[in-house]
Amino acid sequence: MQPLIRHLLELFYPRLCMACATNLPPQARSLCLHCQLQLPQTDYHLSQENPFTQRFWGRVPLHTGAALYHFDKGGKVQRLIHQLKYKGQQQIGSELGQLYGEMLSDMPHYRDIEVVIPVPLHPRKQHERGYNQSESFARGLATAMQTSCEPDALLRRTYAASQTAKTRQNRMENVLQAFSLREGRLAGCRSVLLVDDVLTTGATLEACSNAIMEQQQPSISMVTIAMASQ
Repeated sequence: MQPLIRHLLELFYPRLCMACATNLPPQARSLCLHCQLQLPQTDYHLSQENPFTQRFWGRVPLHTGAALYHFDKGGKVQRLIHQLKYKGQQQIGSELGQLYGEMLSDMPHYRDIEVVIPVPLHPRKQHERGYNQSESFARGLATAMQTSCEPDALLRRTYAASQTAKTRQNRMENVLQAFSLREGRLAGCRSVLLVDDVLTTGATLEACSNAIMEQQQPSISMVTIAMASQ
C-alpha cells in the first residue's frame, strides 16, 4: 500500500493498540510503546524451573517451560488474547512469538529445541474460526528460534466447547483422550516445544504431552503467551 493512501486510511480508520485501544503511531505494529514496556511479563524463561514448570510437577516430566505474560481477568493481556483468538488478529500471535522467541534464544535451556508444535484445534473449530491462534504464536517462535514448526504433528480428535469456564477436573476429563500424534511424525526428534495461548490448569498441554510420549520420548518443553493464576 502506498504511504499516502495508508496515512489517509489511518486518518479515518485509526489503528488501535490491541491491548489498551489507544491510537497507534505510524509504523507501530500491534502494541503501543507503553504496552510494550508495561504489560506484565513473567520473566519465567530466565530460570529452567519456575512457577510455570511447577504447575506440571508430578504430571509431565518437563525440561522447562514459561509464559510471556501474567494473565489477569479483565486486564490488558486478556484483551490482547481476545483480539488474537476471536477478532481475527493473527499478526498478534506472530509478533509475540517473534518477541518471545528472541528472548528464549538467549537461554541455554531453550537452545536445543528441534520442533515447535502448537496445540491443535479440532478441524471443525479451526474451520469456524478460520485459523489456529496457537499456530500463529508457534510460527513466530520458530522463526525467531531458527527451528521448524510442525502445526500438523498433533491431531485433535474430539470437538469440545470452550474450556474457559470449566473446572480443572472437567478440563481433564474433556481432553484426556482428545489428542494423538500423527503417524511418522517426530521420528528421531530429541526435543520439542509445545505451544498454547494461555496456561490455566495445564490440562490441554498435559494431554498433548501424553499423546507424544505414547509414541516418542523426546525432551518436552512448553511455552504460552500468558499464564493465569489457579
